[in-house]
Amino acid sequence: MRDKKFFPALAILIGVIIGAGIFGIPYVIAKSGIIPGFLYFLILGGAVLLLHLFFGEIVLRTKRKHRLIGYSQRYLGKWGKILITISTILGITGVLLAYLIIGGEFLKIIFSPLFNLSPSHFSLFFWVILTYLVFKGIKLIAPAEIFTNSAFFIIIFVVFCFLLPKINLENFNLINPEYVFLPYGVIMFSLMGLVAIPEIADVLRTSEERKSFKKIIIAASAIVIILYLLFSLAVVGVSGENTSSEALSGLVPFLGQKIVILGALFGAITLADSFLIICLYFSNTLIYDYHFPKVLAFSISSGLPLILFFIGFRSFIGVIGFVGTILGMIEGIVILLIFAKIKKLGDREPEYSLKVPSFLIYFLMVIFILGAISQIFYYLK
Repeated sequence: MRDKKFFPALAILIGVIIGAGIFGIPYVIAKSGIIPGFLYFLILGGAVLLLHLFFGEIVLRTKRKHRLIGYSQRYLGKWGKILITISTILGITGVLLAYLIIGGEFLKIIFSPLFNLSPSHFSLFFWVILTYLVFKGIKLIAPAEIFTNSAFFIIIFVVFCFLLPKINLENFNLINPEYVFLPYGVIMFSLMGLVAIPEIADVLRTSEERKSFKKIIIAASAIVIILYLLFSLAVVGVSGENTSSEALSGLVPFLGQKIVILGALFGAITLADSFLIICLYFSNTLIYDYHFPKVLAFSISSGLPLILFFIGFRSFIGVIGFVGTILGMIEGIVILLIFAKIKKLGDREPEYSLKVPSFLIYFLMVIFILGAISQIFYYLK
């Protein structure tokens, strides 16, 4: 029965998509206004949904198992592999840096009654502990993954319930032209879950089970967008122009410190779990795919985010905005180019096949390129 695999596969995709990005969305919506926020979710939500569906068909049309870098090399050649390699290094390093920044912010919220330290000091503490655990190996934290992910969603729901009665419609700003381009990269970052698509194929092993593939991708996208919108509107509706970049600290005057500390605690635990998994994945990628020595691979995977942090890249919104822009442009265009070839070059009959006009592929490319250009001009301004 394919229904038995539907919900585990759905949970994997939702769990991969939802992460640190959820804490950045309220800030960018508070700055830009709810009208641009809704438009970005409408346009980028549809664009990323199509990317996930395209990648799903690419996976289903290929007999041999790959990840995005393997599909790029197979269907686009050496230059495709180079592009995805650049995207992977920039993307993973940026994600780890974002976790480092927001982890320090959360620890500041948790321990501010006890220690008068800056978020930067807590970020360094966060890095030291997690780097030690990465060096020891993933087995130390793997059993806790299900618990931390479940607790994360429960706490988000609890915070949402506390926010609802305190929403003030006057806190909603319809549109602010000065910040109208700000949400693009952050929302793109928060919607991307491409790395989970091959994992779902591994869960749905039989052809009968894989008939649910398309439904899973569509359902996950709908659930994530609804959750993001509800959480963001609740936060903005309560804290308004005081919405903080990580969403939680700006809620202290309205919810009280205990509730916010609880949210920050489980947020920090979940982010720590994700940091460990991603950092170890990055290290193993360098070891097994690029044949780096183990010590060098570990030093690069854990050291690059810290170096960037010391250089001065400490804006959570800026980092996830940049990462979302880069991933959207490079990985989005690569997937579109592969999809344009896959119906002729694929060696397997897929469980679903999308009939897409050529102009839609070019239109999506234009969105990703213009989105990247808009972010460059916004941050140079």
